[in-house]
Amino acid sequence: MLSFDLILLLAGLSLAGISVFLFLSAILSNQADEQALAWASGNEPKASQSSLINFSRPLVHNFTLQHALKIKNKNYREKVRQKILTAGLEEELNVDEFIGLQILWGVAFPLFLTTMNFALQIGIPYALILLLSPLGIAGPHLYAKARKKERYISIVADLPFFIDLMALSTEAGLDFISAIQKITEKAEGSELSKELEKVLKDIKLGRTRAEALRALSERLDIPEVTSFCGMVIDADQTGTPISRVLKDQSKQMRLERFVRAEKAGARASQLILVPMMVFILPAIFIMVFAPIVIQFFYGGK
Repeated sequence: MLSFDLILLLAGLSLAGISVFLFLSAILSNQADEQALAWASGNEPKASQSSLINFSRPLVHNFTLQHALKIKNKNYREKVRQKILTAGLEEELNVDEFIGLQILWGVAFPLFLTTMNFALQIGIPYALILLLSPLGIAGPHLYAKARKKERYISIVADLPFFIDLMALSTEAGLDFISAIQKITEKAEGSELSKELEKVLKDIKLGRTRAEALRALSERLDIPEVTSFCGMVIDADQTGTPISRVLKDQSKQMRLERFVRAEKAGARASQLILVPMMVFILPAIFIMVFAPIVIQFFYGGK
C-alpha cells in the first residue's frame, strides 16, 4: 500500500513532467495562429526589446491566445490598441497578444506556480503567489507605459532641431515632404525619424498631408507634436508660407523647453533640501553640540 506522501510525490512529479513537456513543446513550436495575429502589414511581428515578451510569445500562441480572442469588450480593446500605438509597439504586439500576455502572466503562471507549490511542497508563500497575479495582469501595461515615456523623452528632445532643419530646408527651396525626407535620411534611427518615415509612407500610399499628420499626432499623443501638426495643417488650409510657420513653431518650442528646464531646476533645488535635512544637518548638530554635552556631563569629574 502506497503511503500518502509517496502518492503526493508521484503526483507532483507527474505534474512537473507534464508541465515541462508542455513548456518545451510551446518553446519549440513554430506554428503561429495567423488568423489571430492579423498584422496590418501582413508580416510577422518584430522581436520585442523585452526578452521576457520574446520568451513568452510561444506560450501565448499555444496556450492563452485562444482565450484572449474570447474577450470582446470593445472599449477595453480600443484602450489596449491606443496604448500599443502610443508606445510604438504596433510592430511588436497586437491587441490579442497583449491580452494573451496578461492572461499568461496574471492567471496561467500563478496557477501553475500554485499547483507546483502544493504538489512538490516547494514552500513559496501563497501570499507572494497571490501578489504575482495583479502584477502579471498589469505587466504589459507597465511595459507599454515605460516605452511611451522613453519615446516621449527622445521625441521632445529632438523635435526643435528637426523643426529648425525643416525651416532651413524649406527656405532653401525644398517643399515640406522633400524636407522631411532629407532629414529622415540624415537622422536615421531616432524615434522621431522613424515616425516621420511613417508619415512619408502614408502620403505615398495616398493619404493627404493633413491625414498623415493627424495620424502622427494620434500615434504619439505628445502635446508638442500635436501642436506642430495642427500648425502645419492650418498653414496648408490658410496658405501661410510653411517656412515662416516652422520658424515660429521652433521659437515657441525652444521657449517652452527653457521654461521646463527652469521648472526642473527649481524642483531639483527643493529636492536637495531633503537629504540635507536628513543627513547633513544632524551631523552638523552632533559636531557642534556633542563637545558641549560631554563637557557638561563629564567636565567636572
